[in-house]
Amino acid sequence: MNTITWRRVVPGDFPLLRSWLEQPHVARWWNHETSPEAVERDFGPAARGEEPSEDLLALVGGEPVGLVQRSRLADYPDYLAEISAIVPVPPGTVTIDYLIGAAERTGQGLGPLLIGAMLDRTWRDHPDAPCVLVPVSAANRPSWRALEKAGLRRVATGDLEPDNPVDDRAHHLYRVDRPA
Repeated sequence: MNTITWRRVVPGDFPLLRSWLEQPHVARWWNHETSPEAVERDFGPAARGEEPSEDLLALVGGEPVGLVQRSRLADYPDYLAEISAIVPVPPGTVTIDYLIGAAERTGQGLGPLLIGAMLDRTWRDHPDAPCVLVPVSAANRPSWRALEKAGLRRVATGDLEPDNPVDDRAHHLYRVDRPA
């Protein structure tokens, strides 16, 4: 498999994101509205630099294969408070969310590769980040297995608001510390 490269999501990517969000394997866990207006509402502020989070396309051989959303937890105080009730969150902690767009790209080891590549980029882009902390629905075994394969360790399990209302509140929290 080729190396993963990254670029910021731009408005011209919204039709691609919409098509990915409509895929059953993505829709199950991301639970986003997929109208053009909803995709603009949800991804437009980050694409325009109006929000502190980053939406990054993962590319393999120049082809978009996935999406990573990256942010500092401190930039989202309500979410930080929810997570801090379960596990200590050091100042500067970064979190990610991710998806593989096309179903045929899943189950091939791309998830752990994508997560590992984003960790490497995070250590470069955010030299003061002490760790990356990722909450994942306890029911989403493929996602938390990808985190484990990428070197994150489960540090807690607790209740968080689920992305999809069909899920219960149980989430595993995974962490990796900045390499020494």
